[in-house]
Amino acid sequence: MKVFIAGPLFSQAEREFNLKLDGFLRKHGFETVLPQRDVGQLWKHVRKLGRRAYLEVYERDIRRIEEADIVVAILDGPDVDSGTAFEVGYACAKGKPVIGLKTDMRVFAQGEDVNNMLAHGVRKIVKNFDELLSTLNAFKKSEVM
Repeated sequence: MKVFIAGPLFSQAEREFNLKLDGFLRKHGFETVLPQRDVGQLWKHVRKLGRRAYLEVYERDIRRIEEADIVVAILDGPDVDSGTAFEVGYACAKGKPVIGLKTDMRVFAQGEDVNNMLAHGVRKIVKNFDELLSTLNAFKKSEVM
């Protein structure tokens, strides 16, 4: 099963968390797509490379979502990263299942862990890596994709 990891990648802490999640999933037999690695390092240089570089990052990201079987979206923070929100929406529009990973106790609003649109766009929101693994294995077994 190929898992696209959707998540913020703009701080060292975010990139390190993404790498930790990627390593965990690979250790458990999943093939992963990690944009900070697999879309290419171009994203680091888009500001100085100009508009064409932005478009190329976008197109590569879209292709990688389309190639994936399932999307795991990191939903931490009081409001989800805008790029992650787009990736969730795109995956939903393409009929890809999305599992949300929210390890953060902050909430979006009273009674809402995440924005209502995201909450309904994901099949399930899990709280930790072990719960994520269990959910992915259940998807793998049932082939509900």
